[in-house]
Amino acid sequence: MTKAKGAKGRGTGRWLIYVVSVVVLAWLSTQVYYFGQIAVWNFVDPQSTAFMRSDAWRLAQDRPDLSIAHEWVPYERISRNLKRAIIASEDANFVNNNGYETDAILQAWEKNKARGKIVAGGSTITQQLARNLFLSREKSYIRKGQELIITWMLETLMDKQRIFEIYLNSVEWGNGVYGAQAAARYYYRSSASQLSAWQSARLAVMLPRPKYFDQHRGSSFLTQRAGVIARRMGAAEVPR
Repeated sequence: MTKAKGAKGRGTGRWLIYVVSVVVLAWLSTQVYYFGQIAVWNFVDPQSTAFMRSDAWRLAQDRPDLSIAHEWVPYERISRNLKRAIIASEDANFVNNNGYETDAILQAWEKNKARGKIVAGGSTITQQLARNLFLSREKSYIRKGQELIITWMLETLMDKQRIFEIYLNSVEWGNGVYGAQAAARYYYRSSASQLSAWQSARLAVMLPRPKYFDQHRGSSFLTQRAGVIARRMGAAEVPR
């Protein structure tokens, strides 16, 4: 009887080791994939992101009359106004940070703890890009941990200009609207290179809640906040 129990215990132990090994191997393989994909994107422009693919599926189910609007444009063909506005609004220290803002993360942690759920992330531009490229919209600390790992990969393999170029071309700006060129066409019937300071400030303010502001373009908050960002734009440092 004792021998049988011992054999059963060893069998269970081996099974647990096997399961853990498979999980660790799968996780490591995923990290290698992310690392390799980011390395390739130093030279090749990404044509879609995890957010775009998720939205494409959602629109096919709920809004078959709509499709993803996205058009890649080179960094130099995106208005400097928009670059300044986004940095002023989303990540004032983008050029100089290493992809993380520890104070912002700690503040978000305290806010989430006080609310009893995840309501803030303290994300930099690079962290937002990591999430958009590979992850889901789900809010969890596990996803946040993966986001930080991908952020490190982006900052290690790319310079700030390339990170910002991909961000500008892939960030969500409305219901199925992705990237600066699509946003300029959608909201102003213009091009990304011709966006004015005021137009850029409004687009920058929309970023945390693009679908909401797509439906509430007359929001007083949007107008007021855009005025604040417009005044800060002059001090924003843009990657060259």
